[in-house]
Amino acid sequence: MRRPARRGHRRQRWPEKLRELDGTMTRQTGTRVPARIGRVLSAVEETAESTKLWWGAAVAMGTLGGRRGRRAAAAGMVGLTVAQLGSNGVGKQLADRPRPPAEWFPHDEVDDRPDSSSFPSGHTAAAVAFTAAVTPAWPAAGIACAVPAVMVAVERVQSGAHYLSDVVAGGAIGLCGAWLTRKAPHLLLRGSAATVRRLP
Repeated sequence: MRRPARRGHRRQRWPEKLRELDGTMTRQTGTRVPARIGRVLSAVEETAESTKLWWGAAVAMGTLGGRRGRRAAAAGMVGLTVAQLGSNGVGKQLADRPRPPAEWFPHDEVDDRPDSSSFPSGHTAAAVAFTAAVTPAWPAAGIACAVPAVMVAVERVQSGAHYLSDVVAGGAIGLCGAWLTRKAPHLLLRGSAATVRRLP
């Protein structure tokens, strides 16, 4: 009779253990990244504010990459928009998670944080969506975009703006945004064709 109770108790503790692990990894990222690297990460993140970095990349690809570049740029911006709708328009409205405690981070960047929900990371969602949507159309450009995308994701934790789980969730939303960007036209065409076939 006691064994099921102990198992239930262990199952109940799993969420607590995951929260503790999330907090521990977030604190370690904030304290173990060297200050010099942190400044580089902050500089890259500042260019990504309001998606400026990704708009700039899209303009460069569209201007220099010909037809392939324009296709990649369009896919990237559509994926980014979808991801932002999912993260900022839906995710942050449903979740009301406070930012990580300021005392975890031994630098001044922690004082410059938005008041919105910490979950999920909209910056990460946008960065991952743009990169993942660009890559199928222009793999080399996608690889180039992956470098600042990873730097943005790391900076969001290092600066104290997000928990690690917020960034992971943002990355997942970004991948979903890129997938929808690639698959939605085919699904719409397939649905339209099926509708036409059913017409008398």
